[in-house]
Amino acid sequence: MKKSIYGMTYEQLQVWLVEHGEKKFRTQQVWDWLYKKRVKSFSDMRNVNKECIALLEENFFLHTLEEEVKQESKDGTIKFLFKLSDGNLIETVLMRFPYGLSVCVTTQVGCNIGCSFCASGLLKKSRDLTAGEIVEQIMKVQAHLDAQGKEERVSHIVVMGIGEPFDNFDNLIDFLTVVNDQQGLSIGARHITVSTSGLAHKIYEFADLDSQVNLAISLHAPNNELRTRIMKINRAFNIEKLMDAIHYYLKKTNRRITYEYIMLRDVNDHETEALQLAALLKDHRHLAYVNLIPYNPVDEHSEYQRSKTETIQAFYETLKKHGIQSGVRWENGADIDAACGQLRSKQIKKQPPSCGRS
Repeated sequence: MKKSIYGMTYEQLQVWLVEHGEKKFRTQQVWDWLYKKRVKSFSDMRNVNKECIALLEENFFLHTLEEEVKQESKDGTIKFLFKLSDGNLIETVLMRFPYGLSVCVTTQVGCNIGCSFCASGLLKKSRDLTAGEIVEQIMKVQAHLDAQGKEERVSHIVVMGIGEPFDNFDNLIDFLTVVNDQQGLSIGARHITVSTSGLAHKIYEFADLDSQVNLAISLHAPNNELRTRIMKINRAFNIEKLMDAIHYYLKKTNRRITYEYIMLRDVNDHETEALQLAALLKDHRHLAYVNLIPYNPVDEHSEYQRSKTETIQAFYETLKKHGIQSGVRWENGADIDAACGQLRSKQIKKQPPSCGRS
């Protein structure tokens, strides 16, 4: 069956081409056309022989995503709704920062983690994305930038879209390998962050890769009772199991971890939780950074509200007093429903039940 060529790492593509009778040097030619010249069809690869082009056309797709909707915020954030070849819908977001252009990619159709405050989890996981479908999100965004004629490039990636990245581990690693490859897009590993809700066994595996890719943990609560209430993943990987995996990661890599903490009014935003969080992180506070995230309201989760600004500030001050570095992440694209899953959810509601989309 044909598959996306973007799902092939350089080494995988080289092995495949040689197995199909091509010389090794063809790999570099094809790779350059894909990621540096960013061709729209295999036939545009002008220095590649016709036999090789025919072979690629027979076995690979160059495009598997269709742009359904594109929304642009006043702050320059752009949210893309893409349709996959099977009709499922995913979201990708381009964000502008002083340090560069960052893209938030999706790794699954739906999500089974079931965080009670999250829009993405409203639609249960139907399948993993292939590595090619994840890479192609970057290629689609880069194509949009190329069309503007400003010579801008995607410089940063956050794997924080719909789905749990570590639940799609092998495809995630192939994606990271492709976008990091210095012969292609060359997006630095330290400019890439992967966020997990806490699949402890995969944190061990990620640590063993000795990667320079940044790790973020969606923590959101400092004790088991509260975390289990708002994140059902804590039933499988409680805070003790999670912290054991984190300690292994830190010992193995000595790399800083970002802890994501969504601020829910009168749920997890009291001084008590701030003190518990500081205590939880104190033993490795030199390698910890807490990202305080004001909650984005979701219609289906009306029981939650955003913490007051003064409450967030007080939480921040408590962490600071106890030596924990932190900051407040104000959302990009608030005027276009920037919270993950909101655009897709609204579009799905417009579709008839028989459309077959998640």
